Amino acid sequence: MERPTIDGLRGVKLPVTDLPRSLAWYQQVFGVEPWIEFPDEGGVVRGVACSVPGLGETGIALRENPDAARGIAGFDPMNWHVPDRPDLEAWALFLDDLGIPHSPVIDASLGWLLVFHDPDGIEHHLYSRSTHGIDQDGRSGYGRVVS
Repeated sequence: MERPTIDGLRGVKLPVTDLPRSLAWYQQVFGVEPWIEFPDEGGVVRGVACSVPGLGETGIALRENPDAARGIAGFDPMNWHVPDRPDLEAWALFLDDLGIPHSPVIDASLGWLLVFHDPDGIEHHLYSRSTHGIDQDGRSGYGRVVS
């Protein structure tokens, strides 16, 4: 049987412990805009689906689920692209202005990387599309191209 077609990624859903706090953070950091909300049986909004500037039709959803959020703290379920290293340096300054701690710009496996965390400790990676040409083969924790 032939594999059916996939024509994109609709979005990524992240668990959060406190929806209003996390939504405010994602709006401040990434400029997300909610376009649909998910109330519980009592009418309390427990989730939102958001558009993200620069991502076209691919969005991000935040769902209040404290147990799941605690379970992925420190993990990086998604990586964001930026064009080049100077863009990461601009992001570092932007995060400084917001008071959000972050890593220095890192020479990652293929390109440059900046790491920071959301209010629940979910790790976010900003990764450059441009590559640096540094041979990271043999370095523990770094990727290598599969041939």
